[in-house]
Amino acid sequence: MFVSIVLLWLCVWVIILQLKSRRPKNFPPGPPALPILGNILHLRLENPLQDFERLRKIYGNVYSLYFGPKPVVVISGTKAIKEALVTKAADFSGRPQDLFVNDATQRKGVILADYGSSWREHRRFALMTLRNFGLGKNSMEERIHKELQYNIDTLEKSIGKTLSPQIMFHNMASNVICQVLFGRRFDYDDEFIKTIVQCFTENSKIANGPWAMLYDSLPMIRNLPLPFRKAFKNVVTCQNLAIPLVTKHKKTRVPGEPRDFVDCYLDELDKRVDDGSSFSEDRLIMYILDLHFAGTDTTSNTLLTAFLYLMAYPHIQERCQQEIDRVLQDKHQASFEDRHSMPYMQAVIHEVQRIANTVPLSVFHSTTKDTELMGYSIPKGTVIIPNLTTVLNEEGQWKSPHEFNPENFLNDQGEFVKPEAFMPFSAGPRMCLGEGLARMELFLIMVTLLRKFKFIWPEDAGKPDFTPVYGVTLTPKPYFMKVQLREKQ
Repeated sequence: MFVSIVLLWLCVWVIILQLKSRRPKNFPPGPPALPILGNILHLRLENPLQDFERLRKIYGNVYSLYFGPKPVVVISGTKAIKEALVTKAADFSGRPQDLFVNDATQRKGVILADYGSSWREHRRFALMTLRNFGLGKNSMEERIHKELQYNIDTLEKSIGKTLSPQIMFHNMASNVICQVLFGRRFDYDDEFIKTIVQCFTENSKIANGPWAMLYDSLPMIRNLPLPFRKAFKNVVTCQNLAIPLVTKHKKTRVPGEPRDFVDCYLDELDKRVDDGSSFSEDRLIMYILDLHFAGTDTTSNTLLTAFLYLMAYPHIQERCQQEIDRVLQDKHQASFEDRHSMPYMQAVIHEVQRIANTVPLSVFHSTTKDTELMGYSIPKGTVIIPNLTTVLNEEGQWKSPHEFNPENFLNDQGEFVKPEAFMPFSAGPRMCLGEGLARMELFLIMVTLLRKFKFIWPEDAGKPDFTPVYGVTLTPKPYFMKVQLREKQ
């Protein structure tokens, strides 16, 4: 009798879950979902990008999946993504709050904050503060050039040798954002930078890997001692590294005379002490970790992609160097303003960003109310995955959508142009906070290094492998380079 009752309840439970997984009326189409598992078996958890493309070809640019019993809408192509993120931005600018990344970051950062007054306050503050600390001004340029000099020294010591650039580029990007956040840089063997870069790298892989997807799909496993717990430990490790820096700032700052981002935030806290605002010291810790991660991983992986392709296409590297030599001539160093005189260099940098596809699925969105997209009805709270890969290599948007070709960003007169499908930083209100800093870094770093050095693919390294490693950010597989000093032009 007891066994019969248990079996009956089990059948009822399965039926309820099955009904929950049925698509609502006029919901985007998609493959049939299994009870409990949803569509998890339709995706290769270690890298679902090809599966998303396969399903797009079957169901169109707006289709749905189920992560467990939770409906998810995947949007592809320039038209659908612009309608969602730009035209109907307010409807699609939420963030899902019941996912692995939210739990790991304790819901205190700005990137994953839900759409509302707290997010608006913090985003407005970040944009204003980053602008005041030199985006587009010489102060930020000088910080980048100063950090570059440490890498130039490293490369000069490696002339004629083979070296791995991974750690060098990660450390350089990390130190640039450290100067913005903390007003200081760290030696490359400093425990702070070594540990924080390692934690960011590990968490990037975990957050878009199979264990995170299982965490999101099967809530019953969330408290089990499985590999995703490593990400929670990494976040605590990073917090413990950041707390002493904030404590030191509190002791040494002069109110009203900010030296860096942390000082600006502490000044803002003083102003808002009694107004019930969302600014708090706890929030500051995750805020700066958010910005540090976003400013390190994407920029360093884009640089790694850039030099991989420049070595594989030496004629493109040489054409960049010819333009750099012609424009800079006897100038001591490059300025961000020089980009306006370097259309080919601009085209190469943008083509690197396009082909790198560093954040292929953007950061997941969610709907803030019942809405429509491309004729489909999307209920409030639905998770939205913008598949930026489908925009950055969309047929009809690019001259050469599936190969590395700077001509994608040049018109017939050789002038730099930016197609509307170029959105590596996403689009709309949730567009990447650090776009301005990233653009400046990529230009100054690439121009400065290409002006001084020639980068060569090692003869004994086989053919370059352009297949990226999947994670929150796509990362080039580790590779080696040889460096030569260029003859003085």
